[in-house]
Amino acid sequence: MQENEITELIIGCAIKVHSALGPGLLESSYEACLFYELNKLGLKVESQKSLPLIYEEIKLEVGYKIDLLVEDKVIVELKTVEDFNDVHISQLLTYLKLNNNKIGLLINFNVPLLKNGIKRLINKYYKI
Repeated sequence: MQENEITELIIGCAIKVHSALGPGLLESSYEACLFYELNKLGLKVESQKSLPLIYEEIKLEVGYKIDLLVEDKVIVELKTVEDFNDVHISQLLTYLKLNNNKIGLLINFNVPLLKNGIKRLINKYYKI
């Protein structure tokens, strides 16, 4: 399955979760429900996957965690914020680079209409 197909499925599941729950809950609630929905589709999903930082020749476990990694191809970073800011975008782009993934979704569940809370980002440093 290609990244575009995966992102479509993720967005569909996120919309389903948001429609059922609405805005205003904790990020962890949406993460658990989205994890459940993606698993129901038979997708491989990892939640809170540790992300080491490689600096020169050392591997540092410094507490970075990917909210959801789907099919080892798409990173999903979830938020419940008033609005995205540059830090949120930088965080996802850094995770994409560190994990060598091509595509990521930044999803903010704290919006009235979920389509206004989704950003799709591409890693320009992706190596095949």
